[in-house]
Amino acid sequence: MQDHPFPVPGPPPGSFSQQTDPRAGIDEAVAGLADLDALPLAEHVERFDAVHTELTVALSSIDKV
Repeated sequence: MQDHPFPVPGPPPGSFSQQTDPRAGIDEAVAGLADLDALPLAEHVERFDAVHTELTVALSSIDKV
């Protein structure tokens, strides 16, 4: 018997590596905000976008922890 009566979404194919620890990716992404105050305000959006992308990848694999 299946756990779910319908398909359940998961991370995109190829976005998860068995050796990848999502917690490390989350820590690394958040560390990208550490020097934000030293950047010109115009560069904040680009940095936030990069961190958001890293968090999305790390969190999409959290079910595999």
